[in-house]
Parts: sequence; C-alpha cells; structure tokens
Amino acid sequence: MGQNQMPDLIRRFLPVFSGRILVRLSVLSAALCAASLFGADFHDVEFAKPGGVPLTLDAHVPDGKGPFATVIIVHGGGWVNGNKRAYVTPLFQPLTDAGFAWFTINYRLAPQYQYPAAVDDVKAAVRWVKDHAGQYKVDRKRIALMGESAGGHLVALVGAQNEPSSRVAAVVDFYGPHDLLKSTSDRGSVRPGVTKFLGVDKLDEAGIARLREASPITYVRKGLPPFLFIHGTKDAAVPYEQSPLMCEALKKAGDRCEVFPVDGAPHGVGPWEKNPEFQGYKKKMVGWLQATLR
Repeated sequence: MGQNQMPDLIRRFLPVFSGRILVRLSVLSAALCAASLFGADFHDVEFAKPGGVPLTLDAHVPDGKGPFATVIIVHGGGWVNGNKRAYVTPLFQPLTDAGFAWFTINYRLAPQYQYPAAVDDVKAAVRWVKDHAGQYKVDRKRIALMGESAGGHLVALVGAQNEPSSRVAAVVDFYGPHDLLKSTSDRGSVRPGVTKFLGVDKLDEAGIARLREASPITYVRKGLPPFLFIHGTKDAAVPYEQSPLMCEALKKAGDRCEVFPVDGAPHGVGPWEKNPEFQGYKKKMVGWLQATLR
C-alpha cells in the first residue's frame, strides 16, 4: 500500500469509527444518568478522624435525582455505649419508605472521650453531609438532626447552639435530657453516666457550671430550628417532663416546637417495637418532617 493511499482510507473509515465511538459514549452517558436515579446504601464511610480516631457512618440514598430532604441519626446509649446500628434501627425503615435520605453516625464515647467530644462529632457529621451533598443527593437546606436518649441530648444541644457550619433545618429529639442540672438536682445525686460523660461527680460550683454548659436548654433563644420531641410518658430513665420543659422554653423564646407523648411507653424505641399501641410515633415523625422540610 502506498503512502498516498493511506489518507484516503482514513477518510473513508473515520466516520464509521467516529460513529461507533459516539454511540458507545451515548450509551455510557445514558447508563450513568440512569444509575444516578437509583437508590443506594453505603456502609462504614469515614466522615471525620478527630485525634486519629476514625468515625464512620452508614447512609441510605433514595431512588431519583434528588436532592432529597435528609436526616442525620444519632444513637443513644448513655453517652458510653452504642453505635450507628444500635438502638436506632426502628427509625430506618419509616424514613426510607417516606423517601428521605438518611445517615446514621458513630461518635466518640465516654469515659475515654468526655464532653464535648461527642458534640463535636455530631457537628462534624453535619458539616460532612453538607460538604458531600452532591455525591449523596442531599438538599443542604433540608437537613434534620434526629437522636434518641443520649443522642437526643446531642442533637438538641447541636440544634440549640445553632452554629452556622452545623446549622440544621429541624431537630427530632426522642426522650433526650435537656436540663441536666434540674434532672440531677431532682435526683439528689449525679448519675454514673453523667459522671463519665461530663467528669462531674457532685453538685459543687464547678459541677453546676458544667451541667449548665452541657444542657440544651441553656442555649435556647429566638431563631432556632423547629423541634419535635417524642417521649414515652412512662419513661423511667429520662423523665417525660424534660421534653415539655424544653419545648416551653423554646416557645417562650419565640421558636417552634411540639411534644408528641407516647402514652404509657417506657424508654427506647426498641422496646416500643414490641407494642403496636406505641407505633403511632412513626407516622407523626414522618409527617412532621415532611411538613417541616418542605
């Protein structure tokens, strides 16, 4: 084949090759677009590493393009126990069925890591979700914090402090303690979990100051996100009155809040699963989030 023939052959076959490449690129592009419409689950994603301690989360992203209203879930366990899959699993399916994106997080536990380590970790999770909103189809303007027990305390504290980088659009608080000084004073002694979390073992001047500093009610002021409190009326671990107390303070400051009592329920959504009469909280939780994160 002579050199003069080569350009003619290239000119003849180039449209064919180009057409095939374009077809393949079009197919690939369509496949990628279709993949973005499907939901996905993620496990053990590292979101922070404070002091070299890796913190991970699990996530669920719904089908569709998004962006989606999103919930960040914080487990309980008295600040000393638990993980991202402990205690809070009954909350996952209702949120999934309602079309929310959700993330459930680990945080540093006491007594090895005392206050404010866990609070800082929740704030770090909020910042991470915001920073990765595009990847996980999150609507940055429609992020809620949700926590139960000690996790309820943590989300209420982060929500009440309302710092710009970790600010959220709503807070759902399951039976969290909100006024640690009052609950400790009413009890007449410092609970072991509180001692491990705060390093407080008596109600002296330093102990009182520490309890106030770590109480969500201390930070109540006008301009906070809406709060929903869900609390069993027969809670022996965190007195039911803690939720109406916090809500009353929020309303007095001019903020929105609501208390949903679960009549006769003890402490913990896990135990609630055993009684059909306690399941109404799921409909309330989802409906309130849908209305608040519109």
